[in-house]
Amino acid sequence: MEGLLTNIPIYIVAALLLVWLLRASLRIVKEYERGVIFRLGRVTGAKGPGLFWLIPFIDQMRPVDLRVVTLDVPTQEAITKDNVTVKVNAVCYFRVLSPEDAVINVANYLLATQQIAQTTLRSVLGQSELDELLSERDQINQQLQQIIDEQTEPWGVKVSVVEVKDVELPQSMQRAMARQAEAEREKRAKIIHAEGELQASQTLAGAAEVMSSQAGALQLRYLQTLTEISAEHNSTLVFPLPIELMEALMSRGGNGR
Repeated sequence: MEGLLTNIPIYIVAALLLVWLLRASLRIVKEYERGVIFRLGRVTGAKGPGLFWLIPFIDQMRPVDLRVVTLDVPTQEAITKDNVTVKVNAVCYFRVLSPEDAVINVANYLLATQQIAQTTLRSVLGQSELDELLSERDQINQQLQQIIDEQTEPWGVKVSVVEVKDVELPQSMQRAMARQAEAEREKRAKIIHAEGELQASQTLAGAAEVMSSQAGALQLRYLQTLTEISAEHNSTLVFPLPIELMEALMSRGGNGR
């Protein structure tokens, strides 16, 4: 009995040691994660998802998240190809395709991807003109995505989308663009007005040609004008005499004299 009581602390220590070994060797990896296993410093592969065991003091695990990461690229100041200083920020979407490469080939793939995105953004802006940056945003986004994806491929990172969010221009450039837009609107208005005047003059010329070719067309126009005047409730109406009658009266007056 005394020997059994003496061995109780040993059993307790052994039980506690067993529990500790179980906790140290048991790992649970979630569905969106993978665990990169190092055995005596060498990579043996990536495990997961689910439950698996590690050899205590021999195996180590580095968890890697496989979900899409949203990375905000801080505002970058750059000079465009036509020497305009702009401030641009962007957003980058990427995910890890190869957990082993993301752990072995780069110390911190999140920080490295952010740095590559910043330098690539400044480089692409320096090769683009301001008009391209404002009007061809989709092409610039595609170019950024391709370049960043090529740079991060050795790290096991896949860049799917890069979007330029805001483009901030200097105040002087904003005022110049506003004046240019106003001048363009005035130019369009003058062109439209001139085209309207041209069409009106062509229509009047055609009407005059028709009236000159038909003897009664002018008299009909007179009557139409009188009708329009009478519709305005005027008390006095003026009827123009035909030219032939005027000539007859004038010739008769000359004979009587």
